[in-house]
Amino acid sequence: MNSVPVLIITLLAFWWGIKVYASGIARLWFIDPKRSTPAFSKFDSVDYIPAKNWLVLFGHHFASIAGAGPIIGPVIACILWGWLPALIWIILGSIFIGGVHDFSSLITSVREDGSSIAEIAKGAISRRAKLIFSLFVLLALILVIAVFAYLSAQTFIKDPKIVLPSLGIIPVAVLVGLLFYRYKLNPLLITALGLISLLILILLGNRYPITLGANGIYIWLGLLIFYAYLASILPVNILLQPRDYISSMLLFIGIGVGIAGLLVSRPNLNAPFYTQWTSQEGYLWPALFVTVACGAVSGFHTLIASGTTSKQLPNERFAKRIGYGSMLTEGVLAVLAVIAVSSIFKSHDLAISELKRLGPIGLFSQGYAGLTDIVLKGWGGFLAVVILNAFILTTLDSATRICRYITEELFAIKNRFISTFIVLFFSGILAFSGKWSKIWPAFGASNQLVAALSLFVVSCWLLSRNRTVKFTLPAGIFMLVTTLAALLFQIIRFYNQKDYILLSINIFLVILALIMSWEVGVKIFYKRRVA
Repeated sequence: MNSVPVLIITLLAFWWGIKVYASGIARLWFIDPKRSTPAFSKFDSVDYIPAKNWLVLFGHHFASIAGAGPIIGPVIACILWGWLPALIWIILGSIFIGGVHDFSSLITSVREDGSSIAEIAKGAISRRAKLIFSLFVLLALILVIAVFAYLSAQTFIKDPKIVLPSLGIIPVAVLVGLLFYRYKLNPLLITALGLISLLILILLGNRYPITLGANGIYIWLGLLIFYAYLASILPVNILLQPRDYISSMLLFIGIGVGIAGLLVSRPNLNAPFYTQWTSQEGYLWPALFVTVACGAVSGFHTLIASGTTSKQLPNERFAKRIGYGSMLTEGVLAVLAVIAVSSIFKSHDLAISELKRLGPIGLFSQGYAGLTDIVLKGWGGFLAVVILNAFILTTLDSATRICRYITEELFAIKNRFISTFIVLFFSGILAFSGKWSKIWPAFGASNQLVAALSLFVVSCWLLSRNRTVKFTLPAGIFMLVTTLAALLFQIIRFYNQKDYILLSINIFLVILALIMSWEVGVKIFYKRRVA
């Protein structure tokens, strides 16, 4: 099948999603452009700062939620089960669950003074729900920080050419932030300056790769953890926001070039549209849904929406385009990843062997290079790696800042320097020890579990205000059932493999899900009985 109709169908579906479906959801919150947002009402010059332009905040939010997830998950899914099941779930999941999840988390947090979704659970459900949710998210984020710091350092070792563009963007971001907020220059001029600087860094990095000695990975790890510390404690408009904004421009260019290459070359989807119901990762349902993850719905998004974005939103009227729109943009990236990889393989067995040899990032780089060769003339693979590493770094810095917020909320620590140190101390130990690799396989299901629980929290918040939950509660139930099924299948597999660490983690996640579901059920039953 030719890829062009697939792309057109995707774009039309997403256009309907944000114009029609998202508008129906937005009406539940009675969006009021005149209502003051926490960025103004709680302005503190560090975390609560209104974004200079909605596009800047869109860039920060999108760069923070994207990471490598919408590429890695869809690539694995389309190879294991076929491109059609992966494509269908990306489109439907993004419109009816992912977009709903992201937007509702953002606007609910805005209405709750920029509180995290875990803090909102306290008022919407119960104090116990808040405690359980907070501890779970805190542990998950410590793992994310450790993993992404290590992966970024490992990428620097494997491809030294990306060091300059990846790290050089940090001083460029500081300059962009100053030009935006202190000198108040024209946004288009500032954006052009940032992109030109990034292009120069890419060219310099390709010519002057930076390599370190035998212990290079540990040096990079130390530097990246120090960077994450700075990104967490500095005012958000000095480093985090402008860095993510410039990074998002890079990804927008990457998506645009990918679409242009696709429209010009019009490749066929050579890979099988469907391969099998059962794969090495499990059954198509629920395993594919958990594997695609960020490409359709991700619990990590609610942490960004209610963690950093809600504290910077300058006006409620931008909530839909930033929350729901960013999810659909990520869906476009996921579809592009499926098309890129599906265009280079005709044999399922060959695709499986190449997945084992190159990994999903290597496969995407190869597919993207083939897709864009007619436009980029051989630079596609390198650009793909630069983009991926840039977004690994955005996930690293945003996760650190959010983890700091949750630590402060949970343990009543008012000093951001101390709370950030605590977070990075434990993350650093996990990263340097390498023990993260033993527990990382459990993150996929736990991430989807956060999405389900977040939708429950929002549903209880809506019920407390006598509003319908027809958009949020069914989505939450579907995600809970899917995630529990995935966890149960994994428990059986880990038991047979005698992997007792992952077995214990999955049992803990199931218990967590059941306790939270009970809390939500009691809240909904009580609300309906009183009504």
